[in-house]
Amino acid sequence: MDRWGSTGGTRDGRDAARRDRDGEGRARNARPRDGLGRPLPYGADGVQRQPEGVVRTPQETVAEAQALLDAGKPFHAHEVFEDAWKSGPDGERALWRGLAQLAVGLTHAARGNHAGGARLLRRGAEAVREWSAGTGEDRPYGVDLAGLTRWARDLAESVEHAGASVDAKTAAPRLR
Repeated sequence: MDRWGSTGGTRDGRDAARRDRDGEGRARNARPRDGLGRPLPYGADGVQRQPEGVVRTPQETVAEAQALLDAGKPFHAHEVFEDAWKSGPDGERALWRGLAQLAVGLTHAARGNHAGGARLLRRGAEAVREWSAGTGEDRPYGVDLAGLTRWARDLAESVEHAGASVDAKTAAPRLR
């Protein structure tokens, strides 16, 4: 056994099956997860995962992410934003990445990781603010970037300094 607790294993499929990896050793992420994206034991009833790599219109992205935020599933909203970030036009990637950071910041805050949540909320707020300043757009696809920036900074302040408990559903922002 090595220092990380591994017995070595092989890449012939036996180790991959035991560790939920493909034949190349990459994680398959098939483990069930809760609404905040935390892994659950195999066989547990988890929240349905967002399919990865879905190409949506920007309007579909915003609508689906808002529905997930409203349901208290910011981790899953982050995955929707991540798809837009990876598949969208180069000029919009910073926007979608910033929105994904806001969603994952809320995820961390709701999980009780106050410092990490606050850091990601501020990083996401700065990213969407910079994108807006650089493009001159303050409401792309109807998304209220100034309002999101205020929301993120206020929530970051609250969780970082007050150590406030965060309910992802009630703390979720309105994107439009």
